[in-house]
Amino acid sequence: MIPSSLAVRSLLLLALALAPGCGREEAGAPAVPPGPRVERPAFDGTRAFEHLERQVAFGPRVPGTMGHAAQLEWMRQFLSERADTVIAQPFTHVTTRGDTLRMTNLFARFRPDVQERVLLLAHWDTRPTSDQARRPADRAVPVPGANDGASGTAVLLELAEMFRQNPPPIGVDVLLVDGEDFGPTGDDMYLGAKYFAANLPPGYAPFYGILLDMVGDKNLRFPIEYNSQQFAPEVVQRVWSLAREMGYGDVFVNTPGPAIEDDHIPLNRAGIRTIDIIDFDYGPGNRYWHTPQDVPENTSAESLRIVGEVVAELVYRGG
Repeated sequence: MIPSSLAVRSLLLLALALAPGCGREEAGAPAVPPGPRVERPAFDGTRAFEHLERQVAFGPRVPGTMGHAAQLEWMRQFLSERADTVIAQPFTHVTTRGDTLRMTNLFARFRPDVQERVLLLAHWDTRPTSDQARRPADRAVPVPGANDGASGTAVLLELAEMFRQNPPPIGVDVLLVDGEDFGPTGDDMYLGAKYFAANLPPGYAPFYGILLDMVGDKNLRFPIEYNSQQFAPEVVQRVWSLAREMGYGDVFVNTPGPAIEDDHIPLNRAGIRTIDIIDFDYGPGNRYWHTPQDVPENTSAESLRIVGEVVAELVYRGG
């Protein structure tokens, strides 16, 4: 993911300062119909953290590496034992440098026969270089990806276990996209989301989508990402209001954040109203982002639990 310019952020700050209801549903935005409500099971943050550690133990999950292949097989097996349907989406991409990348999205469906459904997604690949490292010698090192890659995937895998044990009242799709973080420019990023958006299942129309990216920071804080507010204000309103109701208003803060180029952009352009839950301030002064310091020690099981609880509550309330 890449933050947009400070000029856009300034525009957002002004717009939201003038608006009476940051995150409120805008005129003309489609309502999100609620389904039947079911009591939510507890989300196991400790087990989610084990999923995070397992991913990092594979090594870099850069397309074409052994770690990438090992994680793909592990996730495929994990989801096949829990979801009603698991669809692999293999695809290739030729980079701006002429390299051919072979990648795979995994699309796991729970209650695929139900029309009322939501889409939950995260990227599972990691960045091939630590381009934000302070020491020049570290910049050629692949990012371990504990937060940027493994955290969102870990939450979704633990939710998959929850959905297996306690079927949700609506249909849920878990999408794990590949090739989000290859880079270095946007032409070679968000590849799995772009592919999925261009190859949607026939008639696919979920209520909305929620992207989880960088959700494991120990000092967790989610301002409202600018593009999410522009594309899907009613979804932002639903999620942030629910989080405050659950006592997590200090994490899901009613504060404007920067505009982020991320996997939610291609989905919104394809007509799926999708928001990005992202903490783009990883470590003091964002010092761990895209560096060798993106390791499990700088993430937290409690942060994963909070995110998992909010998303699970949303699902078991019927969307």
